[in-house]
Amino acid sequence: MRVNKTIIIGLIFMLLAGVIFVSDILNPIIRPITYQFLMGSSKGKDIIFFGLLGLFLILSQVIDRDIDTTKYLKISMIIGFATLVLGILLEVVFRLQMGIKLNTIFASMSNTMSTTSILHTHLLKSILGAVLTQIIGPFIQSDINTGVGLYKYLPDFSFLVILLIPILFVTLVLAMQKCPWLTNLLIAFFSSCLIIGAIDGGMFATPSYVGLLGLYLVYRNGYYLNYIVGKALGDETLLNENEAIQPVYRNRDFSKIRYLFNRFLIYFVVIVMIILRFTIAFAGAEPDYYTVNIANSADDIDFGNIPMEKISQNNNITTYHVNSQYNEMTLLNDLKVPLNNSCEYYTVSWNAYSYL
Repeated sequence: MRVNKTIIIGLIFMLLAGVIFVSDILNPIIRPITYQFLMGSSKGKDIIFFGLLGLFLILSQVIDRDIDTTKYLKISMIIGFATLVLGILLEVVFRLQMGIKLNTIFASMSNTMSTTSILHTHLLKSILGAVLTQIIGPFIQSDINTGVGLYKYLPDFSFLVILLIPILFVTLVLAMQKCPWLTNLLIAFFSSCLIIGAIDGGMFATPSYVGLLGLYLVYRNGYYLNYIVGKALGDETLLNENEAIQPVYRNRDFSKIRYLFNRFLIYFVVIVMIILRFTIAFAGAEPDYYTVNIANSADDIDFGNIPMEKISQNNNITTYHVNSQYNEMTLLNDLKVPLNNSCEYYTVSWNAYSYL
């Protein structure tokens, strides 16, 4: 592997991830950009994104011999989608195991507050967080939420799901070998989004959509993207490298239905995922009031200005109702303060209408 421009750019991105890890100096510049495609960017997401982006670019230069990159790109999309689906199934099993409703946000109060829901799951993130805590725990800053508080509640088969992430990583690296620099840059960007979406957010998260759609765009139109950009920039190297790639166009042996199915399936799948997200969010909402269930709570909790109406006490679960005028995210964050070190966990019912 010879050092070239792609490797140098990859090293720069990894250096940028390191700077973000040790300092907040770049946050005002980086955060407004990454926020757009990482669904509410955070320091942890920024570090992982630039670290993955750089690592993908460096590893794209490892293998010198020709391999079927198109095949591995297709395999990567299948594995990526399977990981997203299994992440949601893991969330369902977790809730059935815990005996809590599907349409709630679960907030663990062990260590730092960690939340998860079917609409935005953090269960796979908690496994990664637990591993990182064991390895570099003392170096992880307090403003990076590893989600480790959820780890002890995970179903036993959770590790089988997280194993798909390194497999996905390997197939994505193979899909980038001996490709034009533009193809490598696009695959690295969309792959980083997809892996972040799978770990932090799940099937209904923005980076998951960006990752799947982006990889499919490269799979179907990579040849033409290289050609257009090569012509626009006058980049002969890009054009020459692109000659070795066969364009993906309509096979005349395909029926019209088969062609349309192959061409537009992924767009249909992502549109269904988006519609499903909003359908689940509003169908599962409790618009009249929030139901807050607190497990193993202390007796003398002062909720301050939060309008908590106690409804029942059942074994170790205390149930409250809260006025629906409260914004859902505001309520979650406001409860964090009085319930810190005062309960094991709590759940809050959805109210997607509070964002309207």
